[in-house]
Amino acid sequence: MGKEKEKPQSRYRYLANNIALFSVSNFVSKILVFLLVPLYTDVLTTYEYGIADIMQVTLLLLVPALTLNMGEAALRFGIEESDRRGGILRTGLSYVLRADAVVVGLCIMAFSFVKPEMKWYILLFAFMFIANSLYEFLVLFFQGSEAVPVVVVGSISSTVIMIISNIIFLLVVKIGLNGYIYSQIIAYASASVIMLLIGRSAGLVKDLKSDDDLKKEMVEYSAPLIAYSTSSWINNAADRYIVLALCGAAVNGVYGVAYKIPAILMVFQRIFAQAWQMSATKSYKDEKSSGFFTEMYRTYNCVMVIGCALLILLVNPIATFMFRKDFYEAWIYVPPLLISVIFGALTGFLGSICLAFKDSKSMGTATSIGAVVNVALNFALIPHFSAMGAAVATAVSYCVMWAFAYKFVAKHVMIENSILADVLGYLILVAISVAMIGQVAGRYVICSVLTAVLMILYYRDIAAIVSKMTGLIKSKIHGK
Repeated sequence: MGKEKEKPQSRYRYLANNIALFSVSNFVSKILVFLLVPLYTDVLTTYEYGIADIMQVTLLLLVPALTLNMGEAALRFGIEESDRRGGILRTGLSYVLRADAVVVGLCIMAFSFVKPEMKWYILLFAFMFIANSLYEFLVLFFQGSEAVPVVVVGSISSTVIMIISNIIFLLVVKIGLNGYIYSQIIAYASASVIMLLIGRSAGLVKDLKSDDDLKKEMVEYSAPLIAYSTSSWINNAADRYIVLALCGAAVNGVYGVAYKIPAILMVFQRIFAQAWQMSATKSYKDEKSSGFFTEMYRTYNCVMVIGCALLILLVNPIATFMFRKDFYEAWIYVPPLLISVIFGALTGFLGSICLAFKDSKSMGTATSIGAVVNVALNFALIPHFSAMGAAVATAVSYCVMWAFAYKFVAKHVMIENSILADVLGYLILVAISVAMIGQVAGRYVICSVLTAVLMILYYRDIAAIVSKMTGLIKSKIHGK
């Protein structure tokens, strides 16, 4: 009996401890980066920001695809195969280096096909890829090694270095877009070196022996994830390319900066997702995992929905602070993008469960369907509604992806919640968005009332969250 009661509590404590650590790195990192947005929108033109945005979006596709998602494999196998972490690191780094070589080769080949003024940015992109691919892999490797403090230090180091170099390059040296890109390269490369040094001193970087059996297992797990990561990228980024092609770099720059406000909600999403991925992998074999997964899903959904409603309500004052000059008009694209963050977060939650059961096929199918819907709607809506069409297409495609993920996860775990109540909550968010974008008379009063209705709708979940947090705090105080 004692063991049965202790086990769930340890799961909550493990998740809570990791959330606390990831909160430190994400809050410090993201808040400092948010403070840079006014600098970017003041110093860079919409055209320059559009170019930088496309480069970063391209990284999101190529890094997981060309490294065969070795970071995800390092996370998954690192937690369960603690005695083979040296082999995991060696295997992962070998695939990162192969991907770097491929990108350098592609960039050299691209020199013959691009305009002269773009050749320099092609070269910078190669350096961005090398620095970012190593950084992203190491973050997931140390996360899988359950060395969360190393990840925290790496994340904060990356942010601080990026801020310092941005101030130097943009305000002191004043080299515009080049300075913005240099800052990214320096930050990722420096943070990678710092994580490796800390990991080595902590004894985490050792016994880098070749292990062919491990390599085969990792590739068998990670290779099918390419469809998942590529489809996820399409849902995240295809709209930027289509906006760029149909509306131009300036419109894409404005649309790209609109993602900075949803990034506030994504801070909470990322904190939970990083911690949850570790917990899902540890708990999926437990016979009581269904109840744990259900409770966490309802908690996650409640926090994301209410957080989304509050951000939509405050979108204008936030945009006034963050966006300068021509970038201010980006605020109208924010509400649908915020809604897409909710469905993307819930899909990621369900995906972590599927991946814990090594079922990458289901998530590949769900994200592929979402990607097809995304591209089709982008081509249908952007010609008529410009970037707003892209924002709506993104929200709808993520909703479709979530619906299929919800269906597929039932093969492994039954999530017991009221789907009708959730759909009602999502429809209220749509109503709040329409009122704000349409600048309806009395919209702040209307949206405040609707937000209050949401809180009533999720009253039980809010009460459960407060109760669980109070219990964890008390156990921490009493040292249990």
